[in-house]
Amino acid sequence: MNHKLLVVEADGNYVHPFAVDDIDIYSGETYSVLITTDQDPNKNYWLSIGVRGREPKTPQGLTLVNYKKISASVFPISPPPITPLWNDFERSKRFTKQIISRMGTPQPPKTADRRILLLNTQNKLGGFTKWSINNVSLTLPTTPYIGSIKFKLNNTFDRNPPPETFPMDYDIFKSPVNPTTTIGNGVYTFQLDQIVDVILQNANVLSPNNSEIHPWHLHGHDFWVLGYGEGKFKPGVDEKSFNLTRAPLRNTAVIFPYGWTALRFKADNPGVWAFHCHIEPHLHMGMGVIFAEGVHKIGKIPTEALTCGATAKKFANDGHY
Repeated sequence: MNHKLLVVEADGNYVHPFAVDDIDIYSGETYSVLITTDQDPNKNYWLSIGVRGREPKTPQGLTLVNYKKISASVFPISPPPITPLWNDFERSKRFTKQIISRMGTPQPPKTADRRILLLNTQNKLGGFTKWSINNVSLTLPTTPYIGSIKFKLNNTFDRNPPPETFPMDYDIFKSPVNPTTTIGNGVYTFQLDQIVDVILQNANVLSPNNSEIHPWHLHGHDFWVLGYGEGKFKPGVDEKSFNLTRAPLRNTAVIFPYGWTALRFKADNPGVWAFHCHIEPHLHMGMGVIFAEGVHKIGKIPTEALTCGATAKKFANDGHY
């Protein structure tokens, strides 16, 4: 109560400082905030924690800000602040769009070598609810990708890459016309040091008039968040709104209901990396993709990364990894 939060860092990267009364933290995100202890030190102060993006089934959490001049067991006189409504998405957007890079932060290349558009939908498969990206629901193979690719093992995962776009006439505001999906485990493969744009496109779920927030997290890289938009991404038009001068570096970014988020990263870290919704059940339900780059540059792979599937069968008998 009466304390401002000065946001100075997001996902391990400094941002241009800005003061707020509350912050949104989605799964996978991290922030550093500074609090100035300029209130009456003879009082304690409530700090409230609520659920964002999903309707909460529990009351808001509470803790205390204590100046140590009095016991932390003394309750504040004033009532706790009420956390914002879980579905106040406009408030979430206002907070998120305040995050820009600190001056001096490396900025994105002006253009990309490749673009992938990923449509996020909810579908059905065998009577179960799944999440899909371009109508493919990710199901991880039993053999680790990194061993499969480096040792050129066949039949361990689908060598056909997943779709790089979706039909431009897809209506994101309606439930899927085709509610079924397919499962897959293909890989998007990039050239080492390639500059890649990823457009995350949100859409309506199976039930009418409903689209959800999802925090997408990329392993092994930071990316620049170029911008957010309402509705369906319009190639050739929406690029004009990209932030190419103060784009924040993050490793997690949200897609808002019925909106899009544009990211740019450099494929400069040899390996095989997951890019997925950081809400854990959603990953297990298929909301993710796999990126690979420069696997031939990797030297020795830790044994622990190869002791499953075909790599285990290939190397376990002679102890050679």
